Amino acid sequence: MLKRSLLMLVVLTLLVSATVSANTITLNFLEVMTSPERTALLRDLIAEYEAMNPSIKINLISPPYEQADQKATLMLNTNQDLDIIEIRDYTVKQFVNNKKLTDLTPYYEAWSEAETLTPVAIAAAKTVDDTPYLVPQAIFIKALYARTDVLAEYGITEMPETVEELIEICRQITDPSKNQYGFAWRGKGATMKFGDLFASVCVDDVANSEFIYSEDETFFLDPGFKQGMEAYITLFKEGTPPDGINWGFNEQVNGFVSGTTPFLIQDPDAIPLINNLLGEDKYEVVPLPVGPHDFTLIDYGFCGMGIPSYSKHKEEAWNFIQWISSAEKNGYFNEHWGPLPVHRTTFDINEHFQGKHYQAYRYEMANPDTFLLKTYPLASAKWPGWDVVYETDVQSVLLGRMTLDQMLQKWTDYWTK
Repeated sequence: MLKRSLLMLVVLTLLVSATVSANTITLNFLEVMTSPERTALLRDLIAEYEAMNPSIKINLISPPYEQADQKATLMLNTNQDLDIIEIRDYTVKQFVNNKKLTDLTPYYEAWSEAETLTPVAIAAAKTVDDTPYLVPQAIFIKALYARTDVLAEYGITEMPETVEELIEICRQITDPSKNQYGFAWRGKGATMKFGDLFASVCVDDVANSEFIYSEDETFFLDPGFKQGMEAYITLFKEGTPPDGINWGFNEQVNGFVSGTTPFLIQDPDAIPLINNLLGEDKYEVVPLPVGPHDFTLIDYGFCGMGIPSYSKHKEEAWNFIQWISSAEKNGYFNEHWGPLPVHRTTFDINEHFQGKHYQAYRYEMANPDTFLLKTYPLASAKWPGWDVVYETDVQSVLLGRMTLDQMLQKWTDYWTK
């Protein structure tokens, strides 16, 4: 009798397990901005969601960062089993052109928190065809960091509001004999995103162009662009350490933390690192200085989540995206990762983003008439090689191997021929 009861219990357990399994939907989720810390953070959020939704299981696929975009392209192009995919500013156009992403318009229309997305998040969502193919998860924009303690030693208490003022202050405090300079130059990696804050902002037509680089063939030959580039070169020669020509992110931060270069332009993910190395009270973060036409450029980077066009579980995928994209969860995610959240309301409900160092970013996002939301022509066939061309040519000019006019003509030819 006991054996029969035990047997019936085992059978019942198996039946229940089979029923639960049959009713469980597995969503395959591919992330591309992978890192050990970020992946662990995502897994914690997924576990929380699964606990609230026992009929949903989420299989997180986390390829190495260097291979992730290639993996995403391969899986989408071959219609591999995917329900949620991370999309970057660099890949969204390609995925849409290949008809691999779902138009999320009806989901947005029914999503109450869509109304609280920041202007830059909305712009990111509608990068292609003014249509939301993704829900942004993280925003990267730049602001100006200032070592107020170092600057105070030179009697500087007012932060520069224009590019011209920034360059002049950097020149004033530079004294190579004391290893004191002004600006943390970016010489390696995405250098155009720093140079264009000095050069492209001097071209009035940029305000009306789709991209940071105007489609006008005379863009790089515009007198304003040349004037801005001359000012940028002056900043290097008279306000930057000579070895700044080789500086990447780490060297920039080190120069700022040491006080050698008390001005730094960076994304918000630099804040936790600088706080750990320097402390919170020795520096300020202020809005980017504007150019001669009273605007500057916000080259916004982003990543987000979309639904493959062929997914068999679009409703379930959206329910998860909607949940993890809420002001609360998105705020938690970015608080522990580093970028900016995508909701205005997060700055009101999350104490982390109420900190003084984030207010400049909040101000920039709330004033798109001054801080123009612009991207680069990422879909252009010329874009993939542009970073190397820009970096190499700027270095050649700074080292006297090429004249500025030669460089500007070369860039014109690169983009137009």
